[in-house]
Amino acid sequence: MKAPAKRSRRAAWLLAAAFIAGSALAASIGDSRGDGWSRAELSILASMRLGAVNLASLDPSNAYESSPAASRLGQRIFSDTRFSGNGAVSCASCHQPDKQFQDGRPLGQGIGTGKRRTMPIAGASRSPFLMWDGRKDSLWSQALGPFEDAAEHGGNRLAYAHLVDAHYRKDYEAVFGQMPDLSRLPWNASPVGTPEQQVAWNALSASEQRDVSRVFANMGKALAAYEKSLQHGESRLDRYLGALADGDPGASSQLSAREKNGLRIFIGKGSCVTCHTGPLFTDQAFHNTGIAPRVAGQPDLGRRAGIAKLRADEFNCLGQFSDAKPDQCTELNFLADDEAAATAAFKTPSLRDVARRAPYMHAGQLASLDEVMRHYRRAPRSAAGHSELKPVRLSESEVADVVAFLGTLNQISQQ
Repeated sequence: MKAPAKRSRRAAWLLAAAFIAGSALAASIGDSRGDGWSRAELSILASMRLGAVNLASLDPSNAYESSPAASRLGQRIFSDTRFSGNGAVSCASCHQPDKQFQDGRPLGQGIGTGKRRTMPIAGASRSPFLMWDGRKDSLWSQALGPFEDAAEHGGNRLAYAHLVDAHYRKDYEAVFGQMPDLSRLPWNASPVGTPEQQVAWNALSASEQRDVSRVFANMGKALAAYEKSLQHGESRLDRYLGALADGDPGASSQLSAREKNGLRIFIGKGSCVTCHTGPLFTDQAFHNTGIAPRVAGQPDLGRRAGIAKLRADEFNCLGQFSDAKPDQCTELNFLADDEAAATAAFKTPSLRDVARRAPYMHAGQLASLDEVMRHYRRAPRSAAGHSELKPVRLSESEVADVVAFLGTLNQISQQ
């Protein structure tokens, strides 16, 4: 339902690998063509199967992402409400384990109310850019943003370093080495906090600022090590596709007729697969789909503003706290910043478990998947920039079939 857009290099490689794997799998199915699928359709379907291609990848900017000790530390920090300005908000407050690591709210709710929907973090380690506007280029950098955001955790960098020193020193030093001496430093200071916190931050020496920011960055790297373990599980669609690949005569019974028709529309006349593609059902790109701003007359510039924030981020791949060599920061070095294409463009979210994640869109503007489908069918003009959508002629019955298909992407173990 969307037009193709420029994809990141990593995302393009992953999608190409998925389609190569899909073509090979389709060929192995032979001429059985279960449920009437053509060979071309089978190739697309096989590329959508979880496990069709090895999506594991290492983040060169985080040398600790594969460390079990870092993961254990990150998991503890993830649920610790002391890492907030009011002592009541943790990462798990918005990324709730029983809700696919999101919160089910139109807007994120921390110390205050955010401006966008909480994104789920399962499978996020496979994304080259994080957040709805892509303003972060690694999972560890993304984890840091909410801590200093006034509406989310609402805390400050030096206070967090003191908390790590007081409650996690042994675990921290087991992973990252000796903790710096913070005993002579004030409790509250941050380069992006309140005016008082910024004054206190500027009073620190350059080496003290660097030490504090290093501890803060390592918090993010520990969190990323934990969050990398949060991956999607098998769905009914995966079982159906696996049965097709195995030539199982019972494959057809895995999905209902309505679900299979919805899948046929999804990869066919609906063109949904143009952007919701591959095993994660996302091209990892950014698109303007004409979704109305939450507040009329106040359009969100999305990716256009996100690119500027990404380039200025001290915790990006090229920053001093990154473990990557400059030539390893491919995505950032070759970042496209076409303002026209980026205006009011938002990241394509994964559709895995999507039926459990209402409301929808970047600010929860649409309450149900039926509303989402009708939005794509209408293809309204965008309040800012230019929408990529073209109207799609789908009947009410076909809309219902696609919605039914999307339910097959729910993880089985949680049903």
